[in-house]
Amino acid sequence: MSAVKELLRSEANGLISFGDHTLDKKAKLEDFKHVGDLYKVKTFAEMTKLEKNGMFMYESVPGTSVNNFKETETGVAFEVEGNEDAQITLGLADETEYEVFVGGNSVGRMKTNLGGKLSVSVELAGAGKVSVEAKRA
Repeated sequence: MSAVKELLRSEANGLISFGDHTLDKKAKLEDFKHVGDLYKVKTFAEMTKLEKNGMFMYESVPGTSVNNFKETETGVAFEVEGNEDAQITLGLADETEYEVFVGGNSVGRMKTNLGGKLSVSVELAGAGKVSVEAKRA
């Protein structure tokens, strides 16, 4: 796994990959069509952000590269890579409890706020790719 040089791409399995944590300068791609939705990504070493149809989906500080991002009615799952540990914020359902898994291990249940945001810290430094999943509890 490595940076997504296209910034945002559709995968053969129907999922999306996005972000390039290796960029020194901010890059963005807007109006990317995938399965009837419009996506927008902004990414570089300091931050990666994804929006779907104008709605917040994902943000990491510092920047990350995300592969196989899967959104379902019950949550999200993806693989993430970065040079440093990252704080990842996900846009999910408002005031809903999710069980969060990092690297296949449960890190507990977390409840989203009124805006549907859930934040999780992921240790990425020297870890290669790390799987993250948030499933409605």
